[in-house]
Amino acid sequence: MSETPERPLLRIVRGNPSDAEVAALTAVVAAVAAAPAPQPAPRRTSWWADRASALRRPLHPGEGAWRASAFPC
Repeated sequence: MSETPERPLLRIVRGNPSDAEVAALTAVVAAVAAAPAPQPAPRRTSWWADRASALRRPLHPGEGAWRASAFPC
């Protein structure tokens, strides 16, 4: 097997950074590379396909509520 030299991930072109600065830059690049890809937004159902309108609304009993339920407005 022939060994091909790999390109370095980072290469310092200018300046003289300290070891701490190089370590911080390496940590940031590694964190960005490990971040998951953004997920597409979930598809929303149309108003016509929404089954929530078929559900009964919650009951709110109160003063005279049972009497009022017998006589539609």
